[in-house]
Amino acid sequence: MRLKMCSIHVQDPAAAHTFYTGTLGFETLMAMPDYNLFIIKDPGADAGSVGLLLEPSDNPIGANYMNALHDAGLAAITFGVPDVQAEYDRLVAAGVTFQGEPSEDPSGISAVFDDGCGNFVQLHQD
Repeated sequence: MRLKMCSIHVQDPAAAHTFYTGTLGFETLMAMPDYNLFIIKDPGADAGSVGLLLEPSDNPIGANYMNALHDAGLAAITFGVPDVQAEYDRLVAAGVTFQGEPSEDPSGISAVFDDGCGNFVQLHQD
């Protein structure tokens, strides 16, 4: 058994796809704009890698969950990066808004940003 796909609820899947691919650097695994369906994957990963479905938040349960996390300031998803500070600097230069500068705790170094699509995303140093 292996992880095939997970999802994150977003306000606008097409806008999220643009942000996650254009700004964050993920690659498109599948895009079907007529069906509001966008799935991304890690850069350079093969077609059999784990996909991240940019899930429309048109379901009230999904929208409530997404909004509750955001209102509480909690990250909906965590992405691993080799150097949080370097990624923070790159994304700040690209106009991404962070909750604060990278910080270290017993779990490692992390920083949290707003994806502009209804979620906070945590970067965690691998």
